[in-house]
Amino acid sequence: MSEGTTHITGLIVAAGRGTRAGGDRPKQWQPLAGKRVLDWTIDRFLVHNRVSGLVLVTHPDDDAAISALALPDRVKTVHGGASRAESVRAGLRACPAGLVLIHDVARATLSDALITDVIAAAETHGASAPALEVTDALWHGAEFVEGTQDRTGLFRAQTPQAFYRDAILQAHLQFEGAPADDVEVARAAGIDVKIVAGEERNLKITRPEDFARAARYLETNMDIRTGNGFDVHRFGPGDHVMLCGVAIPHERGLQGHSDADVGLHTITDAIYGALAEGDIGQHFPPSDPQWKGVESHIFLTHARDLAAERGFQITHVDCTLICEFPKIGPHTLTMRDKLQELLDIDLSRISVKATTSERLGFTGRGEGIACLATVTLLKP
Repeated sequence: MSEGTTHITGLIVAAGRGTRAGGDRPKQWQPLAGKRVLDWTIDRFLVHNRVSGLVLVTHPDDDAAISALALPDRVKTVHGGASRAESVRAGLRACPAGLVLIHDVARATLSDALITDVIAAAETHGASAPALEVTDALWHGAEFVEGTQDRTGLFRAQTPQAFYRDAILQAHLQFEGAPADDVEVARAAGIDVKIVAGEERNLKITRPEDFARAARYLETNMDIRTGNGFDVHRFGPGDHVMLCGVAIPHERGLQGHSDADVGLHTITDAIYGALAEGDIGQHFPPSDPQWKGVESHIFLTHARDLAAERGFQITHVDCTLICEFPKIGPHTLTMRDKLQELLDIDLSRISVKATTSERLGFTGRGEGIACLATVTLLKP
């Protein structure tokens, strides 16, 4: 089933206040395994290679905190309503046509594989949602057990729940009352929803004790990679040098097969190293004339996209330029801004600095520039 487009949007509902979770702030803003709940949830969708964009439904009281996140352009924020259903409707109106994955922000521990499975089922059947089969005995009663309930065919619902945008928005507009979730809304409109096998780790943080359980899932399943890069380019004729994507006026230029941007080359090699994917020379051979004089951001974006395809996000970049001149200090902020644009990560996760070799060696003699870089990749 299709609406004529393969565009996939994640819709994260994050407007609730989550008072049962305790703490001095809504649960999505509380710390979890080195980040916040919201950070983990957003990142899970941003690194998935099928998700083209995100719509984040927020509370007006959180506007300042949202602005401080410096979210990439493919994340759109809208204000939610007084209920979850109203928030979902607001988010759906902001989504483009195509498949929408409606997800609770408090489910920060879902896997990349679950998102893939939900997408595949929705593309085949029109709508899908993950769930876990109920295996425990069920009772009903109050203070004492008054009876049992047959558990045959019962499931514990999870998110993300996937629907085609126009169909689920129309279903929401027609629904009366307060639905338990979007599957209830869909079924009321006659939409069949395919059940996908859920995950125990895809818990919804509801009470204070859930934070510790979620942290254990995140800390024991993370794949953290570190890669190092090193590159050197000599000076030659020219009137500027390219460093980390920024043209810096200088009486000489750097020599190389491409534009000789030693900063971008080194960071690129560090990403390839973390992925165990060789170096620039293997992906862009200098013997191939098509790469002669090419701008080095081509190399960096290739490495960035390769990391994303493998399910990794770049969480930190540290770049050190080694030279006597030109002076790097006045340009480091501009370089960081350029790297933020190219890598699509927060500025606070990018470091660019410079040092000299105390007049020793080829850099000390002013014959060229060297660079060291370290990059950290994370697959939650």
